[in-house]
Amino acid sequence: MTVLRVLRLIAVVALIHTKTIRRVLLALPALLISLSVLAQQPQLPDTPAAHQFSAWLQAFNSGDRATFLKFLESNNPERAAHIDDDMNFRQSTGGFDFKKSEESTPTRFSALVQERNSDIVARLVIEVEPEAPHRITSMDLRRMPRPADLTIQRVSEDQTLTALKAKLQKDAAEDRFSGAVLVAKDGKPVFTGAYGLADREKKTPNKLNTQFRLGSMNKMFTAVATLQLVQAGKIKLTDPVGKYLADYPNKDLATKVTIHHLLTHTGGTGDFFGPQYDAHRLELRTLQDYVKLYGARGLQFEPGSRWEYSNYGFLLLGVIIEKASGQSYYDYVHEHIFKPAGMTLTDSLPEEQAVAGRSIGYMKSEDGKNWVSNANTLPYRGTSAGGGYSTVEDLLRFAVALQRHKLLDAQHTQLLTTGKVEAGPGGKYAYGFIDRTENGLRCFGHGGGAPGMNGDLEICQNGYVAVALANMDPPAAQNVTGFVTTRLLEK
Repeated sequence: MTVLRVLRLIAVVALIHTKTIRRVLLALPALLISLSVLAQQPQLPDTPAAHQFSAWLQAFNSGDRATFLKFLESNNPERAAHIDDDMNFRQSTGGFDFKKSEESTPTRFSALVQERNSDIVARLVIEVEPEAPHRITSMDLRRMPRPADLTIQRVSEDQTLTALKAKLQKDAAEDRFSGAVLVAKDGKPVFTGAYGLADREKKTPNKLNTQFRLGSMNKMFTAVATLQLVQAGKIKLTDPVGKYLADYPNKDLATKVTIHHLLTHTGGTGDFFGPQYDAHRLELRTLQDYVKLYGARGLQFEPGSRWEYSNYGFLLLGVIIEKASGQSYYDYVHEHIFKPAGMTLTDSLPEEQAVAGRSIGYMKSEDGKNWVSNANTLPYRGTSAGGGYSTVEDLLRFAVALQRHKLLDAQHTQLLTTGKVEAGPGGKYAYGFIDRTENGLRCFGHGGGAPGMNGDLEICQNGYVAVALANMDPPAAQNVTGFVTTRLLEK
């Protein structure tokens, strides 16, 4: 029924009684608003697959374990066994809002949805049985770049930071963020804040100088160190691994994989996390210990044929840095990166050594009900692939040193940070940096995440730098930096 027909009907009915006219006039603005909202809402197709999508979304968004479990048991029994994983996912995302339909057939439905706790947009594809009751046979949810028709309006610095402050206060109050945040313009902070507890047992609050574990953010330091040695003529990007590690056990890797492959995750060198790592976690004390454990392993694919994130590849870069520089990896980055950048609270000391300002990482328990320490998941110490710890202020110093060419000359800084290979919806992978353009703004940086830790650094072409570090599960920090970079005006 159109708005015009609704108004005509109201007018006819209103003639019956004068009191009704008053009630109608009072209700008319609200009615028009309601009709306008309904007209703007995307409509679902009338198909079995779309009906199951709607039912799944309603049950998932409820946040009630019993409600969602009942839905799964009736409509997707195989998924019911993973109810705790799904409820943890529900808590981190806040649920999803339906944005628009894409593909639609009776048995297959594809839609775009957005996380309620972030700006992340994903494509959800659901397939159902052709016969009633049309149980779900498969579901796939993948992050994707925000399409042009869902663009978030860019606003002023004041508006962005006001909204950011409100978001952080709300997220901290609801135990979705614990950490520190810094936003800078042209090297000078325009927003800082610390939220939550560095130690929940001792009630120690997080501060701006609290040290948080970095996870894979450390890859930026490894890449800078590698490019410094390239700039100095001690390493060539086209050289194979075997030129620097002559005794490397797997000859296929040694002869085919180049420094460029390692820096871009295109070498097929794989990961080192898994059962084997878990069994030897505290025995892996040096970079060479990792090579002894994994060095005989073959390639997962032909080098250069595709992109696949490889922690082991960046571990090998650390070993190569040691060979080319004559220093330990830790001494090299301290002397050539941390010191010239003025990063006095960044390091990778072993976990067994006490660090007064280092926060405790907290991850959700298996049932999702409690926060527990991540101590039993941590390596002996951080490596060239990730680990170590820093502060938001030190990471700003790193960004400024990089931009002002204190670490590399202009040519090698550009080489370091310019995307080389497609890396999914996150953008293009450069050398230890992700180069992405979202909502018209180009930024480069790197995130890091593992149970009980999350961080992100974004260096943007409009002069802004956004840093967030959290001592809790991903994507707590990355949701914050994404919120900032999506909204700040390009100029």
